[in-house]
Amino acid sequence: MNTVNNETNPPPVGGVLWSLVGDIRMLLTLPAALTMQVAHPSVGAGVDDHSVFRTDPWGRGERSLTSLQLWVYGGEGAAAEGRRLRRLHKAIQGTDAHGHRYHALTPSSYAWVHATGYPVFRHAQQYLGRPFTPAQERQLYAEWLQVGRVLGIHDRDMPQTIEEFWPYYRKVLENDLEVTVVVEELIAPDQPIPAPDRGPRWLRLLLRPLWPSLCPCFTRFRRFLTIGLMPPDVRSALGLEWTDAQERRLRRFGRVVRAVVPVLPERLRFMPLARRARRAARG
Repeated sequence: MNTVNNETNPPPVGGVLWSLVGDIRMLLTLPAALTMQVAHPSVGAGVDDHSVFRTDPWGRGERSLTSLQLWVYGGEGAAAEGRRLRRLHKAIQGTDAHGHRYHALTPSSYAWVHATGYPVFRHAQQYLGRPFTPAQERQLYAEWLQVGRVLGIHDRDMPQTIEEFWPYYRKVLENDLEVTVVVEELIAPDQPIPAPDRGPRWLRLLLRPLWPSLCPCFTRFRRFLTIGLMPPDVRSALGLEWTDAQERRLRRFGRVVRAVVPVLPERLRFMPLARRARRAARG
């Protein structure tokens, strides 16, 4: 069997990400991470100009989720997925809203897309799971660095410790982030979204006639989770309002999630790629 270079190995089996990324609670955190990413003008322009998130939101989400799962559970396929993503992003370039040229693989932009995962995981865990201990936070960061290497990001372009991460993170928040066109769309409470075209056929058929009534509720709930699971300093940097009443609602929602998800059977709690990887690891 071919072996993978240590630099492009996925995070370890049984690590923090092993349990985190495949859990269905991950689905709740993705909108916050994506919104943080596209708040960077270069990233937002690339998504605005080249992504199909408006015309194929469910397919785009499914592909992103599959890619994320491969970074952690893909074994030798993790490195191949990282190379595929870099090839895909080579052609993504243009001019942002400020008239600046951008390229998706510019280290500062590509590294920011990766960097958003750590603060979102850390913040969301306080609501959806058990808050990380300091040791778990360090392990999470070390494993997320390994994901960055899988994606082809050089160590020189990623803060190598938590102590280095937070000044870098605050600098991006203060100097770069803004409410881009894509951010506005992702948090709009009335943004039209096509009916789901992924998932079990019976569910799609059920939702199709109901979607005109359900869509407004879905977009409002997405906005609520997007802003709520976004770290407070990001909300502040983007000028997004978050009230005490909303915070109480999010904490009540989190208590329900924490009570229900851990007692679900594995086939319901973990996504398919994660389930297969967990079975293989046990075998």
